[in-house]
Order: sequence, then structure tokens, then C-alpha cells
Amino acid sequence: MTSFENRERGFESKFALDQEQEFKATARRNRMLGEWAAGLMGLQGDHVADYAKAVVKSDLELPGDDDVLRKVFEDLKGAGVTVSETDVRNKMGEFLASARQQIRDGK
Repeated sequence: MTSFENRERGFESKFALDQEQEFKATARRNRMLGEWAAGLMGLQGDHVADYAKAVVKSDLELPGDDDVLRKVFEDLKGAGVTVSETDVRNKMGEFLASARQQIRDGK
């Protein structure tokens, strides 16, 4: 095996690991966002976990973050919570940064 092939396999392995970590971070972000939104809507107990799971599931509908943003924003609006799409998008960014850090730290 040549050093070029070894290097190529190394890059492929790193890419796969990076993709896996990003997937985990996004799922964790969605759970955190769901828990945050559930708190704003006044949900308690098992309803918080159930709602967070629903938010995580909503990300599987379409590529990108718009499906999660739309679900959470519409649910908050439907519950009478005054929040803007920008507020939800900003929370998504905060939670993604936090989730990435947690993954890097092995949490």
C-alpha cells in the first residue's frame, strides 16, 4: 500500500468521524431546543421528554434545519408564547455550539 492510499484512507476516516459527530451534535441540539421550548410552553414531567423526542424526529422530515425551526416556532406560537423565528434560530445556534462542545468533551 502506498503512502498516498494510506493518506486517502485517513482522510476518509476523519470525514466519516466528523459526519457522525455532527449528526450527534445536531440531534443533541434538537433535544435541547425541544426541552427549552417545552419549558416556555409550560410542559412538565414526561411531556417535556416526549416533546423533545418529537423535535428530534421532526429533523428527519427534510434536509436542513427548516423543519425543526418551523415545528418549534409554530408550536410555540400555537401555545401563545410570544417568540420570533429569529429567537428560535438564535437558540438553535446556541444549542448547537453547546452540543458540539459536549461531544468534543466526551459528554
